[in-house]
Amino acid sequence: MFVKKKCDKVIVFLNLTVLFISLNNLQRWLIDNDYTSDLFLVENLLIPWYVLILPMFYAFTTHFLKVQDKVNDFLKFSIILFVSEIILRLCVISYVYYEVPDRDTFLIERYTMLEDILNLLYSIFLFINACLIIFRRHHLISYILSYDDLNWIKWFIRLGTVVIIFWVMAVAIKSFTGNEDAYVFLRLSSSILLYWIGYQGFYKYNVLRDRIVLRSSMDSNLISVANDAKKVLSDSEDDFYNEKHQSDFHRIRDYIIKDKLYLDPLLSMETLASDLGMSKSYFSKLINSYSDYNFSDFINSLRVEQAKKFLSNNEFSDYTIVAIGLECGFNSKSTFYSAFKKFTSETPSTFRDKY
Repeated sequence: MFVKKKCDKVIVFLNLTVLFISLNNLQRWLIDNDYTSDLFLVENLLIPWYVLILPMFYAFTTHFLKVQDKVNDFLKFSIILFVSEIILRLCVISYVYYEVPDRDTFLIERYTMLEDILNLLYSIFLFINACLIIFRRHHLISYILSYDDLNWIKWFIRLGTVVIIFWVMAVAIKSFTGNEDAYVFLRLSSSILLYWIGYQGFYKYNVLRDRIVLRSSMDSNLISVANDAKKVLSDSEDDFYNEKHQSDFHRIRDYIIKDKLYLDPLLSMETLASDLGMSKSYFSKLINSYSDYNFSDFINSLRVEQAKKFLSNNEFSDYTIVAIGLECGFNSKSTFYSAFKKFTSETPSTFRDKY
């Protein structure tokens, strides 16, 4: 929270989501283990922390996807609802304490049940809104999809659906039988969800934010691969080595570097050959002959050169290595590490440490 690079609204809302899940489970644990006070007010004053979990997750989602200005904001209403429920509960507790014979808590229990049902419905409403943004409103999140496939958050939604089902079951069982044992499954599943969003959310967002800055640096040509192809001289009697073919190879290399096509993880030899009006076989032989690499290694060598520029620059020393690899055109951390070690004989981490 106090590291400048990480302190923004997305991280704040993620922290708050985790916090309210934790406070809700902690409160329940204190009650179940008789750590609460015998005072009538404290004993019956349950703070509805859980009513803020989904609003904070919804706010985290909209800010992570950078669509907060394009969708409804339920944060203020959620805070008003939270405060109102506390005030209303205090009023009910006061009424029972002063007006109800023997201070029978039946009215408090009925109010708690109605509050649970209301909060459940409101949370489901917010959850559905978050699902619609992620799974249906692709036009709103096209910008983020160019950096993150959002599979992690889709899995969070799926796990969240299971948690909400447990919540519905717990409320239903308690309403009809008065038994609260069903809430055990809800608390267990919400705890698992806490670890999932805590790890995935922080990790993915740091990578995402780093990638946005890295890409803007390359777009502005502040950090980019230079076209330093050298003339190839060969003593080979192979007729393929001639001025025309070398010129064609330079045209390929110029085209790839100038337009930064190597940054595209889906780049294919067929597409490039077609764009340049060459046959696939001729294109492939040019790459093999004049670069000493096959097409895949040739492109990866450019990606590694791009990555080396970031890793050796102190301005990017706090950026995650995964973000650098992904922005340089690799489709995963493992492929980046393998390619980097192949071309440099060291890992990205070791290479960065030298600078």
